[in-house]
Amino acid sequence: MFKRFRHQVLNLGIILMFLLSPCLSWSQTNYSVLDFWKYYSDAENLLYKQQAELSFASIEKRKESISMLHTQEDWTERQKLVKDKLLESIGPFPPKTNLNPVVTKRIKKEGYSVEKLYFESMPGLKVTAAFFIPQGKKRDLPTIIYCSGHSDLGFRSDVYQHVILNLVKKGFAVFAFDPYGQGERLQYFDEKEGKSRFSPTREHSYPGAQLFINGASTAKYMIWDGIRAVDYLLTRKEVDPERIGITGRSGGGTQSSHIAAFDDRIKAAAPECYITTLEYQLKSGGPQDAEQNFPKGIQLGLDHADLLEVRAPKPTLMITTTRDIFSIQGARDTYEEAKLAYKAFDKSENLLMVEDNAGHQSTIKNREAMYAFFQKHLDNPGNSKDGEVTIFPVEELYVTETGQLATSVGSKFLFDANKALTDRNMEELNRERTKLDHHLVDLKQKVQQISGYTQGAKKGKLIFSGQTEFEAYYLNKYVIEQPRDNIIPFVTFVPKQTTKMSALYLDNLADKKSDEAYTVPIHLVKKGVTVIVPDLPGFGELGPGYLKGDAYFENTSYNQWFAGILNGKSTVSLHVEAIETLLLFCKEEMELNNNEIIGISKGGFNSSLLHASALGVDFKGMLFLDPLPSFESIVFKKDYDPVFIPFTVVGALPHYDLPDLSAAFAPRKLMLVQQAEKEAMDSGYLQSYEFVKEHYRSMDKANNFSIEKNDSGAEAMDSLNKFISNL
Repeated sequence: MFKRFRHQVLNLGIILMFLLSPCLSWSQTNYSVLDFWKYYSDAENLLYKQQAELSFASIEKRKESISMLHTQEDWTERQKLVKDKLLESIGPFPPKTNLNPVVTKRIKKEGYSVEKLYFESMPGLKVTAAFFIPQGKKRDLPTIIYCSGHSDLGFRSDVYQHVILNLVKKGFAVFAFDPYGQGERLQYFDEKEGKSRFSPTREHSYPGAQLFINGASTAKYMIWDGIRAVDYLLTRKEVDPERIGITGRSGGGTQSSHIAAFDDRIKAAAPECYITTLEYQLKSGGPQDAEQNFPKGIQLGLDHADLLEVRAPKPTLMITTTRDIFSIQGARDTYEEAKLAYKAFDKSENLLMVEDNAGHQSTIKNREAMYAFFQKHLDNPGNSKDGEVTIFPVEELYVTETGQLATSVGSKFLFDANKALTDRNMEELNRERTKLDHHLVDLKQKVQQISGYTQGAKKGKLIFSGQTEFEAYYLNKYVIEQPRDNIIPFVTFVPKQTTKMSALYLDNLADKKSDEAYTVPIHLVKKGVTVIVPDLPGFGELGPGYLKGDAYFENTSYNQWFAGILNGKSTVSLHVEAIETLLLFCKEEMELNNNEIIGISKGGFNSSLLHASALGVDFKGMLFLDPLPSFESIVFKKDYDPVFIPFTVVGALPHYDLPDLSAAFAPRKLMLVQQAEKEAMDSGYLQSYEFVKEHYRSMDKANNFSIEKNDSGAEAMDSLNKFISNL
């Protein structure tokens, strides 16, 4: 499914080499540190809990700020602050361009008609929609925008149609549109299968990760669709511009609350089964798919309540259920807080909350409360009873002939928006690279600010946890205990015939009873190198954690990565901080102070090492086995490998990329060893490092930088030997 740089050939070659080696003692060793320390049985959740603790600290600061608000003036100032913070998080919206609406068909039914249409929220990005118009009055109708939850059918789902048609029968015009990745806007549609290869939440998060790296977000573009939907409605004579409402359930609750917070033209909003508090969301289901996470949202002091309070005193109805996937206690707390804002504006009656005893679903009680809410606040009185309606067959509501934009009139999607952003970002970054010396001077500050790194090694206590003797070396086990039960478990391979060289080896060593997994450290220690092998947050014994989430790809939880996005704190920054602390203890308490340390990594951990180096960790040289080539290599491909996402940094582009960090490492020795298709190596890979190669050459150290392509594990070990011998 994904084009990826895989390790199978490398691993097989290494395993065979060791199996055939007569000098290898091939007993299965237990490399686990934490199997002894039962207290840390929850250690696999360390990464998520570190992020959650950061979030909770920010949330407490926000609570303190809210407690200081008493008057209308206080809340007005808060609204200005929130608007600024929302824009800071989401970033500027695209310019408004021609909507180019196309009505593909009109359907007449008893009591109403339906116009099937699409418009362009951005040039080439088409939005499929249906405009339901009640029979009778032809002008200035109260109009409701309906946002669909995570159904691959979009607004054609029976549940959503039921609400839409009830509203129409009560005299509301209803405009329903498909979000990205749903309905007729599937972005990864497989014609042979007749469906997307992803679920709706994954349709949002797979390209959403690319947008995050580029400094944008899925939320931005989904909100923009809603804003442009309002623009379209204002071109229609049927719509009263002073009586526009918005609602939607689940993912539609997300969209409706977001759009209403950003667009003042929406008078009344009724988000359903979404609003809670981020504190309780983190403690329950965790961060949800990409569009539900505002970049640095928690760090900026934002919470769900702000989406309501920023609108005060405009009418808002929270529609909730007691057994929802979104905490009902969080919903109640948000309601109580938002009441303070509405009370300050002397409009307490404009904020309502309805609650039914149900799961994550639509209920009669909640629907009827919603109908009554809009009838009152959009000045359209009538019967609020939920009625029986005739549901359309899905195909009858298709806007396009095939039921998919991708296979009919064509459209751009999130990846295309991201591609355009990638082109602009890389153009800007490449300009900076033409002034490389100046670019590198500013690099450390950029990396620190963007990655979320906190300077200074953390305090802690080194605990020796056991030793095993082998013929040529000792295997020692340690754990560094830090405040709040943060730990760094690691092992060291100490040769009996030692050199003055030490290596930090990073890999996702999940199998603690596999000698094969530790092939590289064993190979190094037999050459006299002391090897330090830690587990970093999210990996080894410190991962993968309970949180998989609704954006889980190839055994990689994007949702855990999203937790860092909310904090402005990358996983990579946590790795760097752990590396700093680890090496400090190793040098001060394990008599490695005089040793020169090299960094060796496998897979995406080259990003962790490069960031550590850029932020001040001193390595004599670095060797990367099957590394992540660059952030550009992820954002540029429609089908990228999800396994690398935890090693990327949100908003890094256009400011820096891994090749820039590689250039900053010059003139020290740097070798990249890649298992890759020849075409990939020759084109994108080598080209992205050409300026790095030239930088080494300008320093008269051309031999200190190399990219090698290996076809077997034996060749990879040859590269390892060559790297060590040339240091």
